[in-house]
Amino acid sequence: MYLVDDHRLFLSGVKAELAEEFRIVGSAHDVDTAIGEVRGLDPDVVLVDVHMPDGGGIAVVEAVTETNPDVSFLALSVSDQAEDVIGMIRAGARGYVTKTISPADLADAVRRVHAGDAVFSPRLAGFVLDAFAGAIPADTDQDFDQLTPREKDVLRLIARGFAYKQVARKLSISIKTVETHVSSVLRKLQLSSRHELARWATKRRIV
Repeated sequence: MYLVDDHRLFLSGVKAELAEEFRIVGSAHDVDTAIGEVRGLDPDVVLVDVHMPDGGGIAVVEAVTETNPDVSFLALSVSDQAEDVIGMIRAGARGYVTKTISPADLADAVRRVHAGDAVFSPRLAGFVLDAFAGAIPADTDQDFDQLTPREKDVLRLIARGFAYKQVARKLSISIKTVETHVSSVLRKLQLSSRHELARWATKRRIV
């Protein structure tokens, strides 16, 4: 397995707890290193943090899944927010647990994900069931429809946690243009922050 977390002390602790149970082939503290090494090592399971700079766990899952579809991802986060859980699952993670989990339960979650099961902390499972059972409104929305195609592209990437420079690179536009689009989207949707934008997009199943 492979470990990804930008908090070095926490990563060391997880590595120490799991090393006796699993063969850990590598670890990374940042998104770009994680993507490159996981693609090369092709581990069975990647334990990945959600909130990191440069796109976070979603960026790692999406990038690796494109080239290594057999890698299974288990998200491990301090966050138990619905938009984080749903965002990671939509990106391709097989499970999501919080960092309050015990070492024994974490090891069990890794085994279950490797076996093909979907694994969630009990409180989080409801978010996923609601989202994929259609309880969250579909993305056909008058507010969304008023956005230009480029604004919709920017909205989706920003809501997934990508930094402005990553959005600019993915869409082949300048960072200044990204900032202009984000300001326009926030104004049209009457939102005040990227966090509100992510929550808005997740509820409408846009990300």
